[in-house]
Amino acid sequence: MRVVNLAQKLALFTEHFQPRTVGEFNGHDLMVVKVKGPFVWHTHHDTDDFFLVLSGHLTIHLRDRSVSLSPGELFVVPAGVEHCPSAEEETHILLIERRGTPNTGDAATAAARVVV
Repeated sequence: MRVVNLAQKLALFTEHFQPRTVGEFNGHDLMVVKVKGPFVWHTHHDTDDFFLVLSGHLTIHLRDRSVSLSPGELFVVPAGVEHCPSAEEETHILLIERRGTPNTGDAATAAARVVV
């Protein structure tokens, strides 16, 4: 058991859309990620996608609407729903995903799991 300082973990890297695992919880990875610009449209067919904005502003585009999030706000994209996260300015996010979930929805194009 250890305390995790999210700001310290975020200071360890500069890359965008490259999540870093900072803890584990019941078979899920707790990750921080920096985002800027649009990500790829993708789907997670058998798991939800949890986003909690720590700083900045995130827009999650869905095919029928867009959801805007500010610091302290969270949104869960249900399994099977196509989405595209995007941020005009660098935004820091906490993600919770089932361990092994590819961030692009496709293992062939997903970022490697990195633990910090």
